[in-house]
Amino acid sequence: MSSALAERFPSLKDADLKRDAIAGVITGLMGLPLSVGICIMSDYPIQTGLITVIFACLIGFVTSLFRPGNYIGVPGVAAGLAPALALGVHTFGMQNMPFLVMLVALLQALAWKFDMQRLILKFMPAFIVEGLLAGIGLGIALKFLPYTFEADGGASLMSPEHLTVMILSLVSMIGFVVLYQIFQKKMPSIPYIAVIAFGVISNLVFHLHVVHIEKVPFGFALPLPHFEALPHAGQTPIALIIAEMLGYCMMLAAIDIIEQVMSNKAIEKLDPLKRTCDTNNSLLAIWIANLFSSTFGGMTNLDGLAKSTSNATAGALSKLSLLFVASTFSVCVFFPQVLSYLPKYALAVLMIFSGYKMIAGLKHVFDHQGRYASVMAVLCGLLVWREGLFEGLMAALVLHYVVSFVLNLIGKPITHNKELAIETVES
Repeated sequence: MSSALAERFPSLKDADLKRDAIAGVITGLMGLPLSVGICIMSDYPIQTGLITVIFACLIGFVTSLFRPGNYIGVPGVAAGLAPALALGVHTFGMQNMPFLVMLVALLQALAWKFDMQRLILKFMPAFIVEGLLAGIGLGIALKFLPYTFEADGGASLMSPEHLTVMILSLVSMIGFVVLYQIFQKKMPSIPYIAVIAFGVISNLVFHLHVVHIEKVPFGFALPLPHFEALPHAGQTPIALIIAEMLGYCMMLAAIDIIEQVMSNKAIEKLDPLKRTCDTNNSLLAIWIANLFSSTFGGMTNLDGLAKSTSNATAGALSKLSLLFVASTFSVCVFFPQVLSYLPKYALAVLMIFSGYKMIAGLKHVFDHQGRYASVMAVLCGLLVWREGLFEGLMAALVLHYVVSFVLNLIGKPITHNKELAIETVES
């Protein structure tokens, strides 16, 4: 990188074009199937999700030139936000999602302006966060489990077609776990790419169910509300609908911010140059990207830990790698038939593993937080899984604060490490 450019944009002073290019392409290849799975989980068109990642990368790179949040994080659609987006689609309809994403962006802009991330984390105990993520992870795993035996062979799971898919799924999962154990610290993208490569080859032999990408019209428009498109239009007062929308957006914005804070703490430790992250600057990139996303019907974004880990271990030194991640995703946007070779079972293996990793975060609570935190984390996870993201989270928080209030009255306050999830998420 030229000294003049590095002097003007200090965040690029450590950039290395070759290293960042290779890391960006590798991260893009790893992130593609994950992003496809998250779009399916979110009930969003796959092409819309891929375009969201492209613009999030471009905005992340530009904002890093002036206010870097982290130096090797990769933005995109996140698994932790998928059920929340699906909830919004089912509750308010797809036509209202651009308006809701805009509200989320504006709330995040307020959080960025007044550095409210610390306040949010103060009232959201770490074990509740871990429980929330575990509940989401369980939902993701169960959502994609049927793909591991889906086939055209009648109702019986013992048909040759079903057995073929189950065997391929089992072999892929075992291979993924083995490769992940070997390469998780050196090159974590290898198991992902290996599963996809094996899936493409197996599809050429067995003609399996594959991912279908529907082309969606792309254009920019003001993200206005469409109350007439609500599932229960005319049956609920507008004031109540607006209040429900605002509550939903506050929840989505808070989850987005919490996940970004957690990711930044991990990215800081992954950074080969050990540069300090500024989470508030990361929020700047997020809310600008979300605001822009709302103009074309896109999804919310944050710096995902899986993609950021791959970017770091592949050798990235700066956000310059984001341009190559965006370029890799662009190939599939312009040539969506590329992904039509991806069998659903291979995608399911990757998403089930992602769900498992989110559930495994409970181990940190069990090991360090004590019995009360462990019970509350598990309860929160089960509530989120069974009752829904918003209802489960609110129920767990209310229960926690009621119990805390009662125990404080009798002189037995609860003590717990509020930084647990943030300090251990990189594991």
